[in-house]
Amino acid sequence: MKISFKQILAFLIMSFIPMVSVAQDNELDLENTLYLELKDGRVVIKMYPELAPNHVARIKELTRQKFYDGLVFHRVLEGFMAQTGDPDGNGSGGSGKNIDAEFSDTPHYKGMVSMARSDSVNSADSQWFICLGYSPHLDGIYTLWGEVVSGMKYVDKIKKGVVPELTDPDKIITLRVAADVEKDTKK
Repeated sequence: MKISFKQILAFLIMSFIPMVSVAQDNELDLENTLYLELKDGRVVIKMYPELAPNHVARIKELTRQKFYDGLVFHRVLEGFMAQTGDPDGNGSGGSGKNIDAEFSDTPHYKGMVSMARSDSVNSADSQWFICLGYSPHLDGIYTLWGEVVSGMKYVDKIKKGVVPELTDPDKIITLRVAADVEKDTKK
């Protein structure tokens, strides 16, 4: 059986059409997207206000204040997580405003972004972490508010260790709400 050029072309076009519609459906809401600039490249984080509206609002508020710029990743454990958000740089500080827990059933798999906290469930402040591996022991007891949708390879390159043993830890270069960045580039 011979296959004509037109048949091959029709097959390719029909195969491509569903991918285009999926791509359009998956466009990011720029108001609920963060651009995290690291030494190795940009990480794109999709935020989930439907899971944790108060946490997302607070993260955006602090981001717009440029609170996170220059902060170190003070606790980075291979296969577990990379934690940041402490202005003191050692895991003991915060912005001074606690947020009540907003737990969900969404699992903490690699690339998920969640709030750090003390033993008190309502003690989340400004510290957060990116999961470097599947961490089911965190499910339902830590507030998950986002997911890395691009650039996880750069997160994986963050220097491992814990401050103060970790000398010269990697830093957030900048953290921005994508809508603000895109608005500024259109000016």
